[in-house]
Amino acid sequence: MMKKVLTFGEMMLRLKPSENKRILQSDSFEAAYGGAEANVSVSLSLQGDQAAYLTKFPSNLLGDSALGTLRKFGVDTHKILRGGPRLGIYFFEKGASVRGTNVVYDRAGSSFAMATAAEFDWDSLLADADYFYFSGITPAVSPELQQAVLTAVEYCQAHNITVVYDMNFRGKMWTPAEAQAFSEKVMPYVNVCLANDEDFEASLGIKAFDGDMAHGIDQKESFKAGMQEVVKRYPNCHTVASILRNIHSVEDSQWSALLLRDGQFYESSVYQLHVYEGVASGDAFGAGLLHGFLHGFDGQEQVDYAIAASVLKLTISGDLNLVSEPEIRSIMKNGGSAMNR
Repeated sequence: MMKKVLTFGEMMLRLKPSENKRILQSDSFEAAYGGAEANVSVSLSLQGDQAAYLTKFPSNLLGDSALGTLRKFGVDTHKILRGGPRLGIYFFEKGASVRGTNVVYDRAGSSFAMATAAEFDWDSLLADADYFYFSGITPAVSPELQQAVLTAVEYCQAHNITVVYDMNFRGKMWTPAEAQAFSEKVMPYVNVCLANDEDFEASLGIKAFDGDMAHGIDQKESFKAGMQEVVKRYPNCHTVASILRNIHSVEDSQWSALLLRDGQFYESSVYQLHVYEGVASGDAFGAGLLHGFLHGFDGQEQVDYAIAASVLKLTISGDLNLVSEPEIRSIMKNGGSAMNR
């Protein structure tokens, strides 16, 4: 029987200035939908997996449209709650050269942000799940959603459901102190942890990266030490994965990944990339990692598959990684423009 994944978070309306203009100069915006856990569900579904998504949408046309986007790509939407005041929005301003990509949130008071922990009946919602996936963005939305996540992971531990936590720290949403306080509560229940760049320190207080985005891959050994510290502190966490990057400009960078699984390290090739749009590649990586668990990949195949899915996302506009398993495997096989390790 095929294993099932439930992801939990907020899907928003994404507005992007047309023709890659800045928000200040734009009088029109391209509309789409996206959000970390929704992106993961869509990726999994397109790769042939059974993925359900849980959120709360308003009972209006924007909620209907977001729901339709998920259904179009085969995501199970029957657990999604409806009601509340509005759909969250985020504005995506694409960077160029030395000017970084920027995001402006307009999500306060959204249907998801206003949801209470009591609205989520985890006995029912997790009854058929084998994996539960959430990112650090979800608990950053509100204290009620922090409690919802904690109740969910307690249920998962009691019912042998694997918990996957992509730390995905967002400094525009909460402070490192707040993120670390939550992580102290949730990490004892986490089985698989994703931590990239600043996530280690911001979310766990573990120093693994010095903040120099131009030399992330060069800090491989300190990342490994950070990953080992995670599994030492939290024995239930058997897997830690990280994307490592050398970013030279918005468009030009090198990407690779590390995986610590059951005490063994695995390392991907390094990809030389010209990025089309640098958004949601971490979600694509998380989906690729999950796909590996669902299909029994060994550690090397798993990290190679996940980073191939991630770099492929960098070639696609929008939040959703609209690729299939054969396309990801094609990148794995020929390495794209991958460099030797």
